[in-house]
Amino acid sequence: MKRLLSPNLLSSLVMAGLASFFFSSCGHAKPSGSPFDKWEIAGGNASGDKYSSLDQIDTSNVQRLQLAWTYHTGDMDTAAHSQIQCNPIMVNGTLYGTSPQLKLFALDAATGTLKWSFSPFDSVTGNKRGDFGMNNNRGVAYWTDGKGDERIFYTAGPYLTAVDAKTGRLIDSFGHKGRVDLHDGLGVDVHDLYVTATSAPSVYGNIVITGTRVSEAMDAAPGHIRGYDTRTGKQVWIFHTIPQPGEPGYETWEDPNAWKFTGGANNWMGLTIDHDRGIAYLPIGSASMDFYGGKRRGSNLYADCLLALDAATGKLLWHFQYIHHDTWDYDPSSAPVLLTVTHDGRPVDAVAQTTKTGFVFLFDRVTGKPLFPIVETAVDTVSELVHEKIWPTQPIPQLPKPFIRQAFTEKDINPYLTPEEYADVKKRLASYHTGRMFTPQSKEGTIIFPGFDGGGEWGGPAVDPATGILYVNANQMAWILKMLNIDAGAKAKEDNGSAGKRLFMQHCMACHGADLKGSGNYPSLLGVGKKYDEGHFIGFINGGRRMMPAFGHLQQQDKEAIASFVLNLRKEQVKPYVQQLSAQDSFRLVPYNISGYNKFLSASGQPAIAPPWGTLNAIDLNSGQLVWTQAFGEDERFKGRGYPVTGTENYGGPIVTAGGLLFIGATKDGMFRAYNKRDGKLLWETRLPAAGFATPATYSVNGRQYVVIACGGGKLNTRSGDSYVAFSLPEEK
Repeated sequence: MKRLLSPNLLSSLVMAGLASFFFSSCGHAKPSGSPFDKWEIAGGNASGDKYSSLDQIDTSNVQRLQLAWTYHTGDMDTAAHSQIQCNPIMVNGTLYGTSPQLKLFALDAATGTLKWSFSPFDSVTGNKRGDFGMNNNRGVAYWTDGKGDERIFYTAGPYLTAVDAKTGRLIDSFGHKGRVDLHDGLGVDVHDLYVTATSAPSVYGNIVITGTRVSEAMDAAPGHIRGYDTRTGKQVWIFHTIPQPGEPGYETWEDPNAWKFTGGANNWMGLTIDHDRGIAYLPIGSASMDFYGGKRRGSNLYADCLLALDAATGKLLWHFQYIHHDTWDYDPSSAPVLLTVTHDGRPVDAVAQTTKTGFVFLFDRVTGKPLFPIVETAVDTVSELVHEKIWPTQPIPQLPKPFIRQAFTEKDINPYLTPEEYADVKKRLASYHTGRMFTPQSKEGTIIFPGFDGGGEWGGPAVDPATGILYVNANQMAWILKMLNIDAGAKAKEDNGSAGKRLFMQHCMACHGADLKGSGNYPSLLGVGKKYDEGHFIGFINGGRRMMPAFGHLQQQDKEAIASFVLNLRKEQVKPYVQQLSAQDSFRLVPYNISGYNKFLSASGQPAIAPPWGTLNAIDLNSGQLVWTQAFGEDERFKGRGYPVTGTENYGGPIVTAGGLLFIGATKDGMFRAYNKRDGKLLWETRLPAAGFATPATYSVNGRQYVVIACGGGKLNTRSGDSYVAFSLPEEK
């Protein structure tokens, strides 16, 4: 276990408390009134627990829910499998959310009537329009000075944007004409690298704090955390998630120059702030590249950590590292939750983190002390990859017990496969490295289970503050991680065609596969030359699109070579290619890449592992004991055929209410469901216009409670949508 307590923690907390008083009195980041009866912050309230004290809709009447209104954004992109992942907020009768094309809008929260819409494209021209080619948005933040200045902050492309909450117009005094470029202020020049943010920023007094999403390959920008002045956009502080010389944690990287070139270690999943103490809690992602650590040997602080920072200054108070030297993409996957539990007979203010691995970590939020034992456990360190050095132990919490399975062996093969497919899966399984978590990556193939998408995912858990029970939905899908040798260096005489194939293997294969057929949620590139010419294709390389990050850092000749290979441009392929490498380019060359993000499926596309493939779980964080669990979602291939409920993969989180209910969409089957939070019994469900891969919200307007969810679909090969739908009880007459 790696946990650091600042020697000056007490004085830091005292100063943080004073800063909390000052900043909270200067700005209105915290909702007024009851902390649980509104939905003014993504995640419901400042604790991030997705809990509402509203109880007009309850277990006795939820079956009477009906559609109250629908709002269509009108900008879905079916060709790009667009999504809406936004958890909307509601402030003073206005609902704020985002669209598939990153438009920000304001609706009358009672009727769904549009008040205004802001498009980030409107004031961006020329080549910079490509910067908006990709990022999903999961939420926005609201700030007011209490004197009429009201702002919505969100990120579109690389820009942290400030919009007038009343008019939908850019706040020209913020940053450069309403925007701050997240490329700026990192201490190194990353303007040709991919930088954005998918999660909502968080506001503390007059500071807006944000992490970033960056590439997961060797071309990643550093994921440092930054705080900005809410009025001017000036950068107030920065915390280096990859420590620089003289900073604590620098010694955990064997290469003394790793900080100059290594990227990642970014907060892509959002953060939670204890406003009373002035502490920001930020989970940190893995260092790049995700699956090979030969150029970043060491435990790699502060990658895969939970950080507790002074929200006013960015100063580190304590940290805990969930994964040492991560080579499995097992970084924490959602913002943590603040709650109070009963521990050893006394109340303890805690912070809880669910993970892809199916563990729940629980800490005293002031000191960082674990509330349940965590044991550093020996893991397999034998790797066939040159220069790789797997860390010898990983921290395993003893309670709560994992909320998902954590190993895939022969006894776990899907029993619903045909005899032929069962035999084939059994044979393939025997050829892979498997049996336990943290098995090193391999050229033969390693089973990653829990999978790349969890366990717990970015929707995060909900917590009932009255009971201390945590509710979390989970994926249970096995993936195959196979490392392929990469010929990183150019040949003495090389043409565009051969160079393009080599560069594709280096930069593109992980997502699109060695055969160009796509993998995971990433599309096939076969036949793409019939849709796009060289210019348009290179435009995608420069700007990215949806799940694809931008590769603007590549040399123009590299882009042209890749285009000649993918588009099969015979005349371009025979042109000579001459490689030009900077010191940064040389560092980015690694001897391996993954064959793709490949789920372990049968020949007919069924999961190789037995169901359930998705679960919903309730865990008592006072005792660490499981309260209930059940399969979540139904695979249409098995529905109505006499099989038990299979569960499905799911994205987006639950909310829980004082009315005894848990609401959640998230499943591939496109249903929106309400459960009894006490026993997990399904009480109500309805089919959405498109799958709701987002976390719902609930609020009250004029005495009427509404439940709203974004229906963007697009993920898991589902149909894209463009609607937000609201449900309520029938009006009494």
